[in-house]
Amino acid sequence: MKKLLLVAVVLWSALSFSGCSNSGNGELVGVQNRQKWRESQPYGMVFVRRGSFNIGPSDQDASTSGVPTKTVSQEAFWMDDTEITNNEYRQFVNWVKDSTARKMLGDQYPEFLITEDKKGNPIDPPTLNWKEKIDWQDPDYQMAMQDLYVPENERFFGKKEIDTRKLVYEYWWIDLNQAAKRSNSYNYKSQSYDGSVYNIDGELVPIANRSTFIFHDQVPIYPDTLSWIRDFTYSYNEPLATRYFWHPGFDDYPVVGVTWKQTVAFCNWRTKIQSDFLSMKGEPDLQAYRLPTEVEWEYAARGGKNFSMYPWGGYYTRDDDGVFLANFKPLRGNYVEDGGIATMKVGSYDPNEYGIYDMAGNVAEWTSTAYDEAGYNYFSDLNPTFTYNALPDDPAVMKRKVIRGGSWKDIASFVQVSARNYEYQDTTKSYIGFRCVRSTFGDEF
Repeated sequence: MKKLLLVAVVLWSALSFSGCSNSGNGELVGVQNRQKWRESQPYGMVFVRRGSFNIGPSDQDASTSGVPTKTVSQEAFWMDDTEITNNEYRQFVNWVKDSTARKMLGDQYPEFLITEDKKGNPIDPPTLNWKEKIDWQDPDYQMAMQDLYVPENERFFGKKEIDTRKLVYEYWWIDLNQAAKRSNSYNYKSQSYDGSVYNIDGELVPIANRSTFIFHDQVPIYPDTLSWIRDFTYSYNEPLATRYFWHPGFDDYPVVGVTWKQTVAFCNWRTKIQSDFLSMKGEPDLQAYRLPTEVEWEYAARGGKNFSMYPWGGYYTRDDDGVFLANFKPLRGNYVEDGGIATMKVGSYDPNEYGIYDMAGNVAEWTSTAYDEAGYNYFSDLNPTFTYNALPDDPAVMKRKVIRGGSWKDIASFVQVSARNYEYQDTTKSYIGFRCVRSTFGDEF
């Protein structure tokens, strides 16, 4: 026993002194003087703890007969407590508008571009100077940005307006799924890659180097406001088409009329603005914002009540006083009975046990999961999902993405936590929105 104690004392002494040198005094002590860091709660998000549950129907509803159930385990994550609102999405639109304007102004006014760093070294390509204010009423500025406005022959009563078709978000992303394929691994013997990948145009190209896995995309990001008219025939929805997205009265309503690709672009932008802010402060990046997987969405919707039909934990859509608990289509088309006639302000109903609002009704929500009727049969039981980056020439069936939660126009069976449906990734609907999630760093919050 004395020998063991002596060894322990000697080892402790070695460790205690090892931090004073780079060598660690010959002991394995890890990299010293690492930056201390603790994850804080993201604004507008709630923490969903890791756990396991049975994905799929937990009731005897005839509409879910034949749908399998499966026990899965899900890592913890952060989730927006409400759906993304018009005003939040408008921040994205304004950022794209301003960045596009600065690029145009930079051609004539160098103050809108940063060409050197603080040490005087050239920056190539130059970055945008966000501190320089844009005077949108300045005739000279307007002339420099003329391509950003609706052409004269298309103007309504000559009104000069921003051409929303020119609001395009440009970004880069890494296809980790293709990079992870064993056939695409780096060959250390030949010092090269031997495989091939599909590029953004659907062409199979050999892997030249790591940059082959980096993809460039350009996405028009303005919502399709005409979806309010297109989705309903013989229905007067023009006021919603012309006012829903821009009018302040709808600021806190969920954004709709966005494609799956637009929501992915939004997540990329949300990650970018936070990363840029943290970089200015000298702090490390956080995990990227993204769409939830189908399983993450259902796990969060259940709120820890794993055998309930609805997020509030009950088998009925009304409370004890007969008041409806979500915004959907009750009583064969009596839309107003639940308090709204179409979408409602986010958070109009009580949250579930996790503190998340509107996981049933209001608007259905995009997920990152590709839709397959048999998906549950081959999903992994650990953080399950199924993703597929549809190519331009793929058939429509390959472009289906899972949507969850049901919407204001759906009947009760569609707002159950286990109900799954799909929509095509390039389609816009007046009843589909989204919310974001962010992975954690491994520790319980």
